[in-house]
Amino acid sequence: MKKIQFLILFLLIGNQFSFAQKDAKAKEILAEVSKKYRTYDIVKSDFTFTLDNAQAKVKEIQQGTLVVKANSNKYKIIMTNQDLISDGKTVWTFLKKDKEVQINSVDNNKDALNPAKIFTLYEKGFKYIYNGETSVGGKTIQLIDLSPIDTKKAVFKVSLSIDKSTKQIVNVVVFEKSGSKYIYKVKSFTPNVKLPESTFLFDTKKNPGVEVVDLR
Repeated sequence: MKKIQFLILFLLIGNQFSFAQKDAKAKEILAEVSKKYRTYDIVKSDFTFTLDNAQAKVKEIQQGTLVVKANSNKYKIIMTNQDLISDGKTVWTFLKKDKEVQINSVDNNKDALNPAKIFTLYEKGFKYIYNGETSVGGKTIQLIDLSPIDTKKAVFKVSLSIDKSTKQIVNVVVFEKSGSKYIYKVKSFTPNVKLPESTFLFDTKKNPGVEVVDLR
């Protein structure tokens, strides 16, 4: 579970453009993706998450749902064993089996990992290159590889698959130097979902019997 949570958090980083030393075609495509995403309000995405390390003989798969308020730091990630919720100031980690919710303040460090940024992860800290197109299920998919500007990072490559017609990221694969591969596959993407602001809060009244652990 910790590894799965780590990848989700790793993926969701970046909040401003940095296009120096980058492929012009990739820059054009990613700019279009970001421009369209920023026209949305609340986005809901169902996903499959896979952790694969052939050397360690490890393969874990989880299903989940991500709800993000675009152009903000608000999000909710729903998985089988835990939920992650943030209103932009506070983060609640709800451990369902343990009936426990852990409360932390949002880390405002510029390098902090932020799940609200899943669809704009490429915007900071990466160089990128365009790798052409392929056809998947009748859709034209554009392929872009990212590499961290900081070569000391554990991750050495992130591969993005983008639906050419919708300008949406449909698949993310993260490659670690350790041999681990993390795959985030978007099963559905629904923009402008009508949800109340309370979606991004943890309500103890709706979860009676849950132990509250305040770590702030």
